[in-house]
Amino acid sequence: MGMTENLEALIASGRDGATVRFALASRYAAEGRLDRALEHVQVAVTQDPDYSAAWKLLGQVLGDSGREREAAEAYRRGIEVAERRGDQQAAKEMRVFLKRLERASAAGPDRDNKN
Repeated sequence: MGMTENLEALIASGRDGATVRFALASRYAAEGRLDRALEHVQVAVTQDPDYSAAWKLLGQVLGDSGREREAAEAYRRGIEVAERRGDQQAAKEMRVFLKRLERASAAGPDRDNKN
C-alpha cells in the first residue's frame, strides 16, 4: 500500500484531521489530481482554519485549477492566518503567489493576442 492509500485508510478508520488531509492533498497535488487535492485541502482548512500551510496549498491548487479569484482569496486568508500566528515565512510566500496572480489577472486573458 502506497502513501496515498495509507492516508486514505487513516481517514476511513476515523483518524481524520487537518494534518492528514493536508498530507493527502499534497500527495494528490503532486500526482496532478487537482480535484482530489482540492477536496482534501478544503476539508483541512475547515477542520483547522488557522493552518497557514493548508491555506497556501489551497491557493496553489485553486490557481493550478484555473480558479484565480478563489486562489487569491485563499492566499489573502492564509496571509491573515500566518501573520496572526507569527508564521512570517508562509505569509511572505503567499504574498509572492498573490502578487503573481494579481499581475496575471491585470494582464488579462488576451495578453498574448495583441493586434
